[in-house]
Amino acid sequence: MNLAAGVEGSNTALNIGIFGLFVVVTLVIVFRASRSSKTAVDFYAAGHSFSGAQNGVAISGDYLSAASFLGIAGSIAVFGYDGFLYSIGFLVAWLIALLLVAELLRNTGKYTMGDVLAFRMRQRPVRAAAATSTLVVSFFYLLAQMAGAGGLIALLLNIENKAGQALVIAIVGVVMILYVIIGGMRGTTWVQIIKATLLIAGAFVMTLWVLGKYGFNLSELLGGAVEKVGEGGEALLNPGAQYGATGLSRLDFVSLALALVLGTAGLPHILMRFYTVPTAKEARKSVVWAIWLIGIFYLFTLVLGYGAGALVGPEAILAAPGKSNSAAPLLAYALGGTVLLGIIAAVAFATILAVVAGLTITASASFAHDIYANVIKKGAADDKVAEVRVARITALVIGAVAIAGGIVANGQNIAFLVALAFAVAASANLPTILYSLFWKGFNTRGALWSIYGGLVVCLVLIVFSPAVSGKETSMFPTVDFHWFPLANPGLVSIPVAFLLGWIGSKTSKESDEQKYAEMEVRSLTGAGAEKAVAH
Repeated sequence: MNLAAGVEGSNTALNIGIFGLFVVVTLVIVFRASRSSKTAVDFYAAGHSFSGAQNGVAISGDYLSAASFLGIAGSIAVFGYDGFLYSIGFLVAWLIALLLVAELLRNTGKYTMGDVLAFRMRQRPVRAAAATSTLVVSFFYLLAQMAGAGGLIALLLNIENKAGQALVIAIVGVVMILYVIIGGMRGTTWVQIIKATLLIAGAFVMTLWVLGKYGFNLSELLGGAVEKVGEGGEALLNPGAQYGATGLSRLDFVSLALALVLGTAGLPHILMRFYTVPTAKEARKSVVWAIWLIGIFYLFTLVLGYGAGALVGPEAILAAPGKSNSAAPLLAYALGGTVLLGIIAAVAFATILAVVAGLTITASASFAHDIYANVIKKGAADDKVAEVRVARITALVIGAVAIAGGIVANGQNIAFLVALAFAVAASANLPTILYSLFWKGFNTRGALWSIYGGLVVCLVLIVFSPAVSGKETSMFPTVDFHWFPLANPGLVSIPVAFLLGWIGSKTSKESDEQKYAEMEVRSLTGAGAEKAVAH
């Protein structure tokens, strides 16, 4: 029996019913949370009121996106060892976030990344640059999540025409906008906590189920995946299936790894989560919780990926409407039929909804707080009304743009699209954050050169890379205007951004050493940091 066809004939009403139940329950929670989201600090940072453990679960909910669940499982099922490298990169990245960024950022900032960068710089140009970077990174990440929604629906409801998939992407976008506009950061955080619990529990059940079929023997499972492919199946267990033996493909892998490992500490929607806790100690605790939960989940992806390879097979996965993103749902169908498929599909939808809500609130907060309140109004915006209203309007606009972008990107491998978002974050944000926190000589010109330079170089290289044109797997496979050989630009754009920040600072004498000393004391001790708001 063709599994793709079997999924097409699965119980559509059950799939929609389980997903509908999740949406109803989470919307009720979001409405309840909205009662205490009155001021800007409530809307952006949930009143700094979540504990380290709660925030750690929410961070894992924010971070374990459709790329983690659908994209990585698919990459492992099709490419084996090379696909698992995504999991390793995403996990190792958290050590940089823990050691270099989390605690210092919580002590220094208020709501957004722009607060940290503008602490000892000229406010308006630096905040404008930080907001621009935040919006671009959020857009790339949103593209990936929306593309995942389209692929998943195509698989579950047998909607093969693009118009039907576009309608589904629009529905996901509307629900996401409701989460953000009604519940703010508090509502979004609760949605992420529920989603993380469901996702990790669902992956745990499927992992036990797959291992049970092979006598809880990982070697037997790997052997099953190799056997399913037949001749040449051993390639799944060795490096090189996706990133081959040539020098160029190895460079491509190094570039991808660099973007994944350095990108996490520059992702605005992850950085903003550190502001929802009352102290820097809780911020550090939340990262430790996140590392444990994310690490355990990525071990599950190894079993799920090879399990999909063994029980479904790469050919059936690539033949399904969602291609490699369909591996986890197809595995669920192979294990437990329509009921497990419906549950796992609902979890995947919950994953997409929670992550896009987190991205949307981050992007809207950055625009409202950095550009509207501090650039346009020069810090004179009404904290309770005007700034939050602008944030909600911005969420509407971002939602519309995300829906349009998701329709265009539908069908792309989402793990790869997310890797591009990581490259932009690592190029435009991370150098500036690290320089701001650790280099006394860093100044406004250095910050602007680093952000805009890293952003422009990264985007130009992406546009003219094989990711966009020139290959069958490109976003536009029928045209070829690529001249940059690497699919991920991190290897070039990240060092360039660090270099531009250094050159910009060295060619300008403007540096406030007294302000740096104040920032250093505050970042290390927490003196003067934002406190929790009692309700």
